[in-house]
Amino acid sequence: MTFDMEATFGGDYPYFYEESIDDAHSDADTAEILGLLQLPSGSHILDVPCGHGRLSRRLAAAGMAVTGVDLTPAYVEDARADPHLRPGSVTYLEGDIRALPVDGPFDAVVCWLNSFGYYDDDDCHKVLEEFHRVLRPGGKVAIDQMHHDGGVRHFTPAPDAVVVQRDDDAMFEVSTFDPITGRMLVERTAYRDGTLRRASYFIRLPTPPEWVVWLQAAGFHDVQFRAGGGGPLELDSWELVVTARA
Repeated sequence: MTFDMEATFGGDYPYFYEESIDDAHSDADTAEILGLLQLPSGSHILDVPCGHGRLSRRLAAAGMAVTGVDLTPAYVEDARADPHLRPGSVTYLEGDIRALPVDGPFDAVVCWLNSFGYYDDDDCHKVLEEFHRVLRPGGKVAIDQMHHDGGVRHFTPAPDAVVVQRDDDAMFEVSTFDPITGRMLVERTAYRDGTLRRASYFIRLPTPPEWVVWLQAAGFHDVQFRAGGGGPLELDSWELVVTARA
């Protein structure tokens, strides 16, 4: 499968997933992150990839010193132009999470909403190494990701599709899972404003034991898991949050 990064994270992504990143979900995500990190006001947080800055500006409003990094120039521009953003409260940078354009040190790195796993395994390791590089000793990484076990048990397999509709527009995602590579493979068809667009992408879903090995290989320790939204991680959990110390 060819991963079309630009098409995958273009305008269709925020349009059709708007409900997942609305104010209510963003407020809840921010509260969960702050509860996990337990950092004092003024702590330095890296939000990566930051997208349109929905979490960055909320973390800044909670008193944190925030830097947001994203690969998509349009997202960074939107984040900087956010009318709700307090001037000077967030530094936004365009950059690749495999080679972060910052050195830190940060007190925490936040990688939220299935934003990890869009590369081959070698590059996924580079991402974790970069997270470790920019953290201070004892700093914390928090990653929110689809849980391998729950995702595989409950995903809608091809030829069926997940359909998202907004008025006369619709997006169809047909998924398969490759047990050899541990990847969810997705073919997307979006019809919006009278135009049909297609994109393909994959997401690597490490198992919890793989997360431990990968994070420890990158220099982390004290790896812990919980279900997304709180509570213990269970077999049927769709979402996991993994945290670790640098």
